[in-house]
Amino acid sequence: MRGSFTDNKIENLCLPPRTVNSIAAVASHQGRQDLFTQQSPQALKVLREVAIVQSVESSNRIEGVTAPRERLEELMKEKTTPVDRSEQEIVGYRDALAFVHVNAGEIWPMTNGVVLQVNRSMNSFMPNPGGAWKTTDNDIVEWAPDGERRVRFRPVQAHLVDVAMEELHTQFATAWNAEEVAKTVLAAGYVLDFLCIHPFLDGNGRMSRLLTLVFLYQAGIDVGRYVSIERVVEDSRESYYEALGKSSQGWHEGNHDLLPWLDYFLGVLLAAYREFEDRVGSVQSPKGAKRDLVIDSIRRLPVKFTHADVVQACPGVSRPTVDRALRGLREAGEIRLLKSGRDAQWERTSS
Repeated sequence: MRGSFTDNKIENLCLPPRTVNSIAAVASHQGRQDLFTQQSPQALKVLREVAIVQSVESSNRIEGVTAPRERLEELMKEKTTPVDRSEQEIVGYRDALAFVHVNAGEIWPMTNGVVLQVNRSMNSFMPNPGGAWKTTDNDIVEWAPDGERRVRFRPVQAHLVDVAMEELHTQFATAWNAEEVAKTVLAAGYVLDFLCIHPFLDGNGRMSRLLTLVFLYQAGIDVGRYVSIERVVEDSRESYYEALGKSSQGWHEGNHDLLPWLDYFLGVLLAAYREFEDRVGSVQSPKGAKRDLVIDSIRRLPVKFTHADVVQACPGVSRPTVDRALRGLREAGEIRLLKSGRDAQWERTSS
């Protein structure tokens, strides 16, 4: 394995102007972070609540793990216990995400033990408790329309994972502590290498998103606390897989191009920051924080949308609050009802 940190590859990376501008833009948003987080504690509380639910739902849904909305809400509120594998994975991610949010400052520096600890937390409800590297090789495959199985990428072999992860952490720590390369670039490089090593039999994508939050917190980037990074990734999943595919080519030999993945990674952060600033700015009063969040979400939905779309965009917000926001926008002439009933449909009259 040569990866992104061997032979000073990441230190010698030649960045085009667009990437340099993105790095600077993230830093600019980060510089305004404290200003926005001091404006409305109640609004931030609502954003945190919504972001947690969206993160759990989106990160699992990317991997094909889903649950009905009612069950998801009960699981997130810890009002029920998981009854199948999907629900076990959902509550495991819920607890691992909470662990990262609370302990990100303490689970550092990044080591094999830290990664295994997070994995153990993520799999705490599974029959196999996690916290161990894969024991068999796991190719990344895709299925062609004709049913043919194609190997898209061959990760590091199982018997080499422990050494590969140890090397990654040693090289990453050296680059991080040198403070010569932007932390966002180093985080992107680590996540790419982690996904190419693919150290676990299952859940590598979800693990990479949890570890991303750790890096962001260590870099002083707190936007993932208020906007779901996982949901932004889900909304751009085609670009996610495209960038990952491009940057993983030639990875084993150290001939890969980090830029497609880095540009995607920075784009996710910028999208999250823009949404964060827009949403904090849209809150009119602490008392109406949830209502304002619903209104902001409606304005971000397609012109035609359903009641279910609004509920899904605002997890953790009660249905009466959603209904009051819809009624207010209707009275203001911003939306009109196309179809009433349980599966109500609406249309914005202005965009």
